[in-house]
Amino acid sequence: MGHRALVAYERPDSTYNIHYTHWGGLNLRLKQAITSQTPFGGDTPSDQQQATYKQLQTATSVNADAFEEEGDTRVWIEPEVVGATFDDVLETHLNYCSHEALYVVDADLRVTAYRTHWFGLQYDCESITDGARTGNGAVRTVRWYNGEPVGDGYVQGEFQALRDVVGDMVDRGVFTRQSAVGYMEQQLREWTGQGQELHVRTA
Repeated sequence: MGHRALVAYERPDSTYNIHYTHWGGLNLRLKQAITSQTPFGGDTPSDQQQATYKQLQTATSVNADAFEEEGDTRVWIEPEVVGATFDDVLETHLNYCSHEALYVVDADLRVTAYRTHWFGLQYDCESITDGARTGNGAVRTVRWYNGEPVGDGYVQGEFQALRDVVGDMVDRGVFTRQSAVGYMEQQLREWTGQGQELHVRTA
């Protein structure tokens, strides 16, 4: 199934090109793999990939015929979207259910890694059978030490445990769908420490 993620590269006009990565969500490993020498997370520096990255910075459309195989990269070189705003990324393009992570790469190729948290509850309770996968969740940064995410697995498990409890409370009539989402958002805000970032979107 992979560890799917999106990578949003900042453009000179402060919009973003959105790329897909099939395994990039695993251990948030792309945070260290994307550099000025390897803008798409390749194992070795590539002049061709660097040139393609620069070309995409001002591209106005996606032209699939313009992209050829450029060696082993962790990020798909062909963008899914060019020129999206950050709000577009969070509200329209990020699938909080299937994308495990979001990477935001600024103009200097500095990478911020976010874990995604989906507010859909249809897999955690019986009384809700549907839920939006886009525009319905949160992204949160994790702490880093010596190039490794600290407590990343715990953070993911903590939120899944929250969903399990909230789903049970919905089935018991304690929460409505709306109040359940509000409670999950409140908990995430309380869990987000100083120096961390949290961005929330609700359907």
